[in-house]
Amino acid sequence: MTRPAAVLLDMDGTLVDTEVLWWDTADEVAAGLGHRLSGADAPQVVGRAVADTAAHLIEVTGGAAAALPAVAAALTESFFRKVDAGAPLRPGAAALLTALERSEVPFALVSASPRSVVDAVVAGSLAGVGFAFTLSADDTVRTKPHPDPYRAAAARVDVPAAACVAVEDSPDGTASAHAAGCAVLVVPSLLTVEPARGRTFARSLEEVDLGVLSDCLRTSGTSES
Repeated sequence: MTRPAAVLLDMDGTLVDTEVLWWDTADEVAAGLGHRLSGADAPQVVGRAVADTAAHLIEVTGGAAAALPAVAAALTESFFRKVDAGAPLRPGAAALLTALERSEVPFALVSASPRSVVDAVVAGSLAGVGFAFTLSADDTVRTKPHPDPYRAAAARVDVPAAACVAVEDSPDGTASAHAAGCAVLVVPSLLTVEPARGRTFARSLEEVDLGVLSDCLRTSGTSES
């Protein structure tokens, strides 16, 4: 069995149930701009970076581009307050993280959330977890859906991206990991992720262990082993 050289885990909606908190945050900020979110907004909100959602809210409300920093700051501050108050782990997350710690396979957090939010979650809901490192939206020039975060994460572990398995829940996160060359295990939350070569699906992290992650490499065709 070819084990992953590293496991790269998304945070929001994958390990921690924060997608609903982010939606509520975006809805509150949108309401302040005179817009109520609907399903049509979901692709520009769920799994997206702060700047992407802020730009979408400005576009749908006819706001000026100059307002982008203020809207992004409002989103970040509101989301941070919600996350800092506590966010539950997704089902199976604790068991998977414990299994990874015991396996001696390096694993890291790769998030499109700002550093302040990542640090709050790691200090709270994910306290004590032995991540090799955490990577936030602030740590690469471009964040998800671009491949930069997963390329940077593989480089930090000093292994090829093709030898890594990324665990994601959203279309943008999956696209990022896929474009970087990782095998991807998709555990969908709010949005549907389309099947493609290199993507394996699970209904819940409760179904996932090191064997499943290893199978992702075997079936993806990305592994160089």
